Amino acid sequence: MTGISRTSADLDPRRRRILFRAWHRGIREMDLILGQFAEAELASLSEAELDELETIMREEDADLVRWITGEKPLPERYATDLFARIAAYRPDFDPVLQETK
Repeated sequence: MTGISRTSADLDPRRRRILFRAWHRGIREMDLILGQFAEAELASLSEAELDELETIMREEDADLVRWITGEKPLPERYATDLFARIAAYRPDFDPVLQETK
């Protein structure tokens, strides 16, 4: 997957903004991780989870990548179920791999 595939027509304005921002991060790795996570789970997140997701998304991409990969220890404030779900989400790189074969 190389970009958004979910329509935002059925989402409220807050979720639309989050979905857009998840796909437009600055580092492609974070576009793929947060974008695909948001596509899959955004509609079912509670208001509290949306608050937490927005807080996470305010962090620098380089820090997020290091925390997700384990290169840097995860700050205690992000030792949450939601962050673990994001970190466990792996982008679908199959289309890229198939193109190179």
